[in-house]
Order: sequence, then C-alpha cells, then structure tokens
Amino acid sequence: MKRFDVPQFYKSSFISRIKDSRKLNDPRKRDFSPTLLDFGPARFFIARHFGFCYGVENAIEISYKTLEQNPGKRVFLLSEMIHNPGVNSDLTDRGVQFIMDTSGRQLIDWNNLQPEDIVIIPAFGTTIEIQNMLREKGIDPYRYNTTCPFVEKVWNRSEQLGNENYTIIIHGKHNHEETRATFSHSIQNSPALILRDIEEAKILSSIILGNRDKNDFYKLFAGKFSKEFTIENDLDKIGVVNQTTMLASETDAIANLLKETVIKRYGIENLKDHFADTRDTLCYATYDNQEATYGLLNYKADFAIVVGGYNSSNTSHIVELCEEKLETYFISSEEKIISPTQINHFNFHTKQEVVTENYLLDKNPVDIILTSGASCPDAVVDRVLQKILSFFENTRSIEEVIKEAILRDGK
Repeated sequence: MKRFDVPQFYKSSFISRIKDSRKLNDPRKRDFSPTLLDFGPARFFIARHFGFCYGVENAIEISYKTLEQNPGKRVFLLSEMIHNPGVNSDLTDRGVQFIMDTSGRQLIDWNNLQPEDIVIIPAFGTTIEIQNMLREKGIDPYRYNTTCPFVEKVWNRSEQLGNENYTIIIHGKHNHEETRATFSHSIQNSPALILRDIEEAKILSSIILGNRDKNDFYKLFAGKFSKEFTIENDLDKIGVVNQTTMLASETDAIANLLKETVIKRYGIENLKDHFADTRDTLCYATYDNQEATYGLLNYKADFAIVVGGYNSSNTSHIVELCEEKLETYFISSEEKIISPTQINHFNFHTKQEVVTENYLLDKNPVDIILTSGASCPDAVVDRVLQKILSFFENTRSIEEVIKEAILRDGK
C-alpha cells in the first residue's frame, strides 16, 4: 500500500513501532488480538488496528503540500478535512479557511470566492451541486480533491445500481458530509433514501410489506429521500450502500433485514430482480478498526480510553462498542486527562463533555484498553499513554516494554 508524506508532528515515537511489527508479522490481518504493554503498575492493551487510514493520510498529504506549493494564495477547505480538532486547528493556524462547518452551515459566503482561490475538497467528498457551483466561479473542484477512494467506490457502486434501475438505500447520518455527498451523487442516476439505523430499516420493512400506513413514510423520513420519491414506484428494486464510517455490523444487519423483506414480498426465486448485494462498499479501515475493537474486548480490562474527534463518526462507533462491555472514556487528546483523579470526556449520547472523578482505580496493576479513531494521529495516542503513565511510580521504561511487546507479538 502507498506510503504518504504525513507531517512528522503527527507521527508516533513508539506506537508506530508496534504497528509496523504487527503488519510485518501479520500482513493479512488474521490476528485481531491486541498488543500488551506491561509497565508494571499500569498495563495497556493496544488495538491491532487504529489511527490514520489511507483516506485520511491522503487528505493530509494533499492539504499540506497544497499550502507549501501555493504561498500567498488564499486556501479554503469546504469543511473540516477530517474530524479531528488538532489537525483542523493546525490547518487554520496556517491560514486555511473553512467555507462550511460539518453540518453544512455556511461560514464564508460563496460570493467571496475568486477564480484564483484554492478550494480543497475534504476526505468526505462533496455534492454535485457544490462541484458545479465551484466550476461556475472558475475554480476546478478536482484539482485539490482529497476525497477518499473508498467513498468514491460507494459512489461508483451507486451509479452502477442506478443504471440498473435500483433505488439506493444509504445507511448513514443524513447530516454528515459524506452521506450528503453520497446522496447527491446517487440521485443523479436513481431515487435514493437515507436510513440512520436498524430501527429505521424496520420501519421501512413494514412499509414495503404493507404493514404500516404509507403516509408514515413521508413523515418519518422527511428530508431523507430524493425529490418525487414514491413508495409505490421506488421500493420495488433496492440496493444498500453505506457511509463508510458506520458500524459494519449494522450495515450488514440492515442489508439482511431488507433482503428478507424482499423475499417475503416477492419470493426467494425473484430475489435478484428486486435486491442487489452491495456488501463490497464497506471501507476496509472502518472494518479493521471495528474488528480490532472486538478483539480488544475479548480481554478483561478495568476501563477503555478511545481517542478522537468528538464529531468523528467512526470513533463514536468504537466508543459504542466499548461501552457495551466496560467503562469507556472518549477524549480528544491528552489534555483531557487532568490528573490521576479527574478526566474530562465526551458523552456522545448527550453530546456534552463530562467530568469523572477517580477513574484510575486503586488497584495494581490497572488494565487499560487504548485505541483511537481513523482520523486521530498516532502522536496523540502516544501522549495519552505517556500522560497516564506519569501518574504511576516505578514503571518500566517505554523502550524496554516496546521491545518486549514486539518480541512477544512476533512469536
């Protein structure tokens, strides 16, 4: 796989050595068990797979090179390049301006843009409407395009389905940049509908089977379906694609439910005429991160720390998985770890930061699960681990522990 030129300050001083060792010893990712770092009074279980993915590294490389190669020019990003506050803050410190926030709210008027300005398309991609508007202003939307290739893969699959007269069912968050972009691309060729979760899929299933008033559809899914969408004409042939950062298991569950719904309505002998198998749109990094989280949760620990941006979809799903098994603290950086007795962390259910006292249990050793989302630099994970270690006495050296872990993982 291609190696990207990511700024040195995002790179890890020791976590990367563990990752490189695991890749060398398990290139096909057959082993999702964590790496144990035993410092004595504190032990960390490090996920097999986490941190920057292909799409994020690609976006970072293009963005920083664009800044270097265009001194004196105004540089804009359509919205956050990735959902990580540190990365976005560094870009704004270097002069990059954001045109919209993550929900699509306008921060800079389109009329302020000039043909000589540079506009970077974020990793999530953008809508056809915005692409066309940029062209009208004399700005090439593809020149500085960091759209993740796995997002584009979803668009290509949607186009293929649309050309075969399937309606596109998108598993995603309707206000997320990527889902808005996927919806825009999908409706160029077919009707489209966005489903948030399995509960909404169950509602859709009951409507397809005629077990629920069709008027409920237009009320419950308002703003989530394409123009002139009708349940009479547009639910006859369906295929499911996804926002690449959603839970892979939930996308599978939604696809399976709708497949069974189609079988009930049309019969298994007619399945292929009414349902398209689209499981090939799942992002490898999202899948690997989630499988690595399941691998972590097979090990007994006292609590988990998940590091990433609070508006990061893939990170919130990792938190969701961890919360099912143990106390979990979702933090954006080491700065949220205030002291041995206090941690500030994000409750993604209430969308608020909360304070927990006495999170470090009075036991020896303390076992901690540590992982991060796909948009979190490994350097931040390094600093989180080091911050926690600083609260303990008589810990083994990082160098000694890393060497031991690499030797153990290689066996």
